[in-house]
Amino acid sequence: MKFHKIIIILILLVISSQFHAQNDSIVIELKALKDIPRDKLQKDEMGNIFYYDEKQKARIYEVNGEKVVMMDELFLVSKPRFNNDLDRNYYFFLNKKLNRVYPYFMTALEQYNDIEDELAKIDNDQKRSYAKKKQEQLANQYETQLRDLTKTEGRIFAKLMYRATGKSVYEIIKELRGGWSAFWWNVKGSIADVDIKEPYDPYANRQDTFVESLLQSNWNLGYLQPYEGYKDFKIKK
Repeated sequence: MKFHKIIIILILLVISSQFHAQNDSIVIELKALKDIPRDKLQKDEMGNIFYYDEKQKARIYEVNGEKVVMMDELFLVSKPRFNNDLDRNYYFFLNKKLNRVYPYFMTALEQYNDIEDELAKIDNDQKRSYAKKKQEQLANQYETQLRDLTKTEGRIFAKLMYRATGKSVYEIIKELRGGWSAFWWNVKGSIADVDIKEPYDPYANRQDTFVESLLQSNWNLGYLQPYEGYKDFKIKK
């Protein structure tokens, strides 16, 4: 066989292998995105398949078995300046705690928003009975979560709820269960070194500064899913 024929065969083999590799990649991606309706899948300019998440405002890809989130807009927040190694270690310690408590926070926020939306749809006569049934359930969910969290996780949970709702956990409990219950939950929180009345202020509170930096970083990298309205919170400059 002549040399140039060998070269042509080799080129054809390479092209064939690349074609099959691309097809296999697409199959893998389709399997990874099997829960997404076919009409929701799109291709980018490079031919890569993705799903566009309207809530996150991001493209969701699958790369080597891992989800990759490419957000339309990134909030670039530099890491806080660390005073020493202990300060730096505390920052990464908070990151572990944030990642553990975040699913609890997302569940509580979703439940709270659902109840708020439902209350806005019904008349005043029905609100009392609905609130008694549903809000008691939500408050009990908070209690269960708060009991399971460590002191640091409890603080982070309370701050996340404040960031998302503009209300402290104390105010939410008072709204759902009355002032007397909120008073006792504040006593319990104080005993556990968790102030459920304290606001979230990344400008004035150093721990909140760390949490805000970690939130933005985790959202940008796709490690945590942003909640709806997460951009509405404004940080003082």
